[in-house]
Amino acid sequence: MKLTLFTDYSMRVLLYLGARPDRLCSIGEVAQAYGISQNHLMKVVNQLARSGDVESVRGRSGGIRLGRPPEEINIGALIRQTEDGFDLVDCGGCVVAPACGLTGVLKEALGAFLAVLDRYTLADLLTKRRDLASLFERNAADRFETPAAPDG
Repeated sequence: MKLTLFTDYSMRVLLYLGARPDRLCSIGEVAQAYGISQNHLMKVVNQLARSGDVESVRGRSGGIRLGRPPEEINIGALIRQTEDGFDLVDCGGCVVAPACGLTGVLKEALGAFLAVLDRYTLADLLTKRRDLASLFERNAADRFETPAAPDG
């Protein structure tokens, strides 16, 4: 099963904010850290704010941060809210769907997939919080490092 970019970006935002629990971050900062579109992230953050996973602070010194403790952000629930549908195949127009065993097998597989995700929270993904933060910082430094002048 392949998750959408929206879900991918949602997880990235939460990981970034979770790695920096002591401060507000900007959407631009998160976009730059991952090298992804700020416009796409604005939509993602808007939905995460509506669900309470992210808190948005308005104003001059505003920004975003986690809206609840990482232990309360369930990965399975997040995937369910960010994905449109979970039909692994479209059986609706298939002539053999009423008698086909594949439909039941795929439902069972999807249930197992979601059951695994339900066992984890954002806190479980942040066990190496310092490592994550240093990787973000190193990546930012690499982006702004000026290349050396050629010899010659």
